[in-house]
Amino acid sequence: MWEDTGLEVVDIQGDAAYATRQPHARAVAAQMEGMQRIAHAFVEKPDTILLELVNAAVAICGADSAGISIEREDGTDKDFYHWVATAGHYSGFMDAILPRYPSACGICLERGRPQLFRVGKRFFDLMGIEAPLVTDGILLPWEVDGTRGTIFIMAHDRHEAFDLDDCAVMQVLADFAAMGVRQLKQQKLLVEQASAAAAAAMANDLAHQINNPLQSLTNVLYLAVQGYSGTDARTIGQQALGDLEKLSALVQKLLALPYRKNEDSGRNIF
Repeated sequence: MWEDTGLEVVDIQGDAAYATRQPHARAVAAQMEGMQRIAHAFVEKPDTILLELVNAAVAICGADSAGISIEREDGTDKDFYHWVATAGHYSGFMDAILPRYPSACGICLERGRPQLFRVGKRFFDLMGIEAPLVTDGILLPWEVDGTRGTIFIMAHDRHEAFDLDDCAVMQVLADFAAMGVRQLKQQKLLVEQASAAAAAAMANDLAHQINNPLQSLTNVLYLAVQGYSGTDARTIGQQALGDLEKLSALVQKLLALPYRKNEDSGRNIF
């Protein structure tokens, strides 16, 4: 695949070399700020959720670029994946539309698991664009209410930029990406159906349910910034990952909540 398309996509679960990568020290202050911004966006600025997610991915994982892609409902083989949020060196590719093949996103969604990926010059030549090569990246699938996509982080000049902790963080952010897409769909529906007061109240409650554990997590990170650095900061970061996993479980439960029919419009609302 590498020679033909310039893409290399490897299942993280089956990659022994990835499991032996040395952990990277991450800035706890950046982690705290990223989670705070996500919490604020969910409650106060829903239209910025996806952008805050990719900005947080860059900050928390030390990535050079990050993005979120969505399969287009009316997509063709030529115009299939829509980049709805980008950050870092790839921020200029916001709203880019990529084909169904070749695509690392498609492989990730087909496998349904986190993937390691690289992107070489051959791929960009096929796309007819110029962009920094991807020397190391993590790509995760997400799905909500019939919409599928991926969230990804990338390094452009490092070959082992990410470790197991980064994959754990990205698992959580993938869940939030799905929730963010659902939140935006709800917001659009509520604009179209101003009379859906019950749905508005439920969407607001959902945002606050997510905000509360997020705020608790940022408090832990704040304490870490005040009293720890170096190796100790990494220890606190690992403890924070436990909180992230609990938060991810909450988000998964919220994503599993069914939609109900709006009796007036026949449409699905949360």
